[in-house]
Amino acid sequence: MILLRRLLGDVLRRQRQRQGRTLREVSSSARVSLGYLSEVERGQKEASSELLSAICEALDVPMSEVMREVSDDLSLAELAQSAASESASAPMRPLLGTVTSVTSVTSTPDERITIKAPKKSAEAVDVVAA
Repeated sequence: MILLRRLLGDVLRRQRQRQGRTLREVSSSARVSLGYLSEVERGQKEASSELLSAICEALDVPMSEVMREVSDDLSLAELAQSAASESASAPMRPLLGTVTSVTSVTSTPDERITIKAPKKSAEAVDVVAA
């Protein structure tokens, strides 16, 4: 599950760190407790619109920029979640026919492995290590 408060906290933390500022500096400027700001950055507390406005003002970053970055991160998280669920639900299919036996395996320095099929078949399959 994607939590908006975590994405928002990550963006706020990145903004603060890009400026080389401490939690103490930003919390003081935003007039919010250091502990509460820390919890917002860690995604443990939901920031109200008023609090978010104060934090953005303290960071001298437009709220629209913060929200745009959150939106971008959300899009990426949704794509990753979608891809993960598709690969989990897709049935696994063999890439090659069923291998009943292997007569020999050789390896070369370039990480290429050749698996030779039994003598019935003259086929050999190269497997390249990723």
